[in-house]
Amino acid sequence: MSESPVIERRAARVLVVDTAGRVLMLRGADPADPARPYWFTVGGGLEPGESVAEAAVRELAEETGLRLPIGEVGEPVWNDVTEFPFDGRRYRQEQSWFLVRVPSFEIDRSGFDEIERATVTEVAWWSSHDFVASSEPFYPPDLPMLLGRLGVM
Repeated sequence: MSESPVIERRAARVLVVDTAGRVLMLRGADPADPARPYWFTVGGGLEPGESVAEAAVRELAEETGLRLPIGEVGEPVWNDVTEFPFDGRRYRQEQSWFLVRVPSFEIDRSGFDEIERATVTEVAWWSSHDFVASSEPFYPPDLPMLLGRLGVM
């Protein structure tokens, strides 16, 4: 039996930081492994013809209800590549990270797509203590280091 090919994709991730220095995190699980939840940031794959900044704005609106003009997401603050399994497939994702500072707000999950509704179980604002105290994994694992470099934590 041959291994399925790796799916290449581009993504935009958004570090949503409130005035208290907390980071918006989503908790979910891979549908193929629902017993192993993890925390992650807002964001997702680019749609055809979409720039990374356009994807960041769209994902932010879909996953949080927060609608910002494209100019407010600015330029990426970090770029990386990650590989991961999701729903029985392997992905290799080139991703650009944006930093958005906003007042704390009530999250609106009504824009979630079908897979997000099925897999995202919680949304929370994380402090630096929450990263240290977490018994569940968060992605990327070096997120606190990146937030420190950006002056968030």
